[in-house]
Amino acid sequence: MDMDIRPLRTEADYEWALGEIEPYFDEEPALGSPESNRFLVLADLIAAYEARHWAIDAPDPIAAITAVMAQGGYRQADLAQLLGSRSRASEILNRKRALTTDMIWRLHQEWKIPAELLIRPYHLAE
Repeated sequence: MDMDIRPLRTEADYEWALGEIEPYFDEEPALGSPESNRFLVLADLIAAYEARHWAIDAPDPIAAITAVMAQGGYRQADLAQLLGSRSRASEILNRKRALTTDMIWRLHQEWKIPAELLIRPYHLAE
């Protein structure tokens, strides 16, 4: 089978690759087959194109905390209980106080926020 693969430089190339990979979702190729190899190469090309053109930065720690609060139904009172005081929770959410290592550990352990997100640098309010 001819691989018929090309670099994805334009939106048209990207659309072509999407069209080429789509049939593989309906009929999964056998692992190790030429079709499977073509599927994997197309998937890698598409992922690389998307990462170059539509990269999404990870949220800063406070945005990550507020997103988890919204998704998990947590309130500021829940954060206060986790961090030890209402004023501390307020200061964190309003960017008046930086997260400490202990706070990061608690948020990671209790709310399962990836530590990598919580240790990212961010700006405090002036």
